[in-house]
Amino acid sequence: MTERSVTPVLQERLSVLLVEDDEGDAFLVRELLTEAEAPFDLRVATTLREARGLLHGIHCVLLDLGLPDAEGIDGLRKLLAVAGSAAVCVLTGRSDEHLGVAAVAEGAQDYLVKGQVDGVLLTRALRYAVERKRADENSQRLREIELRQAESARLERGLLPQPLMSTDQVAVHTFYRSGRALGLLGGDFFDVVQVGDDKLHVIVGDVCGHGVDEAALGVELRVAWRALVLAGVHDDLILGSLEQVLMSERRAREVFATVASVTLDLAGNKAVVRLAGHPPPVLLSGGRVAPVEARNGIVLGVSPRPTPATEVEFSGDDWSLLMYTDGLIEGHTGVAHERLDVNGLRGLLAEPAARAVPLAALPAWLVGRAEHANGGPLADDVAMLLISRGNGR
Repeated sequence: MTERSVTPVLQERLSVLLVEDDEGDAFLVRELLTEAEAPFDLRVATTLREARGLLHGIHCVLLDLGLPDAEGIDGLRKLLAVAGSAAVCVLTGRSDEHLGVAAVAEGAQDYLVKGQVDGVLLTRALRYAVERKRADENSQRLREIELRQAESARLERGLLPQPLMSTDQVAVHTFYRSGRALGLLGGDFFDVVQVGDDKLHVIVGDVCGHGVDEAALGVELRVAWRALVLAGVHDDLILGSLEQVLMSERRAREVFATVASVTLDLAGNKAVVRLAGHPPPVLLSGGRVAPVEARNGIVLGVSPRPTPATEVEFSGDDWSLLMYTDGLIEGHTGVAHERLDVNGLRGLLAEPAARAVPLAALPAWLVGRAEHANGGPLADDVAMLLISRGNGR
């Protein structure tokens, strides 16, 4: 029978900082680690003040609870405040072992009693403390991710509501794709509100930035817009009132928002389009694809002024109006440094393959094609509304 060779497991070399003012105890710790042939690099500080300057790169701190400048649990609290990702083990005497239990309750990973530790036990305790600290940090990160995702879900309900409409003369298809890590929402928003039997108000907006603050502001703007529409505020005044909300609620003066709003007159088969620094809607009708030729005003929040209105008449009862945020068209095309832009979007919609896609799936198809051309996921959030009448094309 031949013996199997066992490959030894290489342990991570750890850096340990001993904070101990007693030279004899410090010598003993060093000897115990040497005796156990532990893969540790040991540094020694005699005061908490000295220890603060030696924490960089340290995996574990072995702290005596009786220092000249920090006594007992108070000293531990001061160290934990600056220890960062370093694990902390405390050293206690036999007569004050209760302090070790209190230290763990305060945030230390473990405690050891002087005179009751050999090299193997010390080595194991330090390594376990490092692993527990890492596990605690991973759990904390997981909790933070869960909290952010729960926050994102709450914001989503505010940014991306169900259309408030009862008419069956048009169909509305919505789409949202986050461009942020972890799938968290940015400041893109949309809404649809029906007033009366034949009038439909539609908005798509984008608050500059990609954080939670921008998402919360987007929610406020969306809710304010819906309230203004339902209150019967004249169409010409709605975006001006929305701008007042933006300027009142934003966290910094440089925050602005772009908006595309459309008021659809279903009885007259026409619409009024208002653009505030936003890319124009794209109209699909009679087999043709073309951006709506609407005058574009200044973004909301920079220099308040009325947003120009452009009237659009639809030819026939088969058409679709695509409204979107600029995250859809800011990706690259794969040709030099060109971006997709509005003309590129028009080209995608004009492809024969696009006509074979059901209207409900068209927004997702467009994002897929844009990501393919971009060579990967789009960097910014994408929100889309597709309003269709008849067969929509």
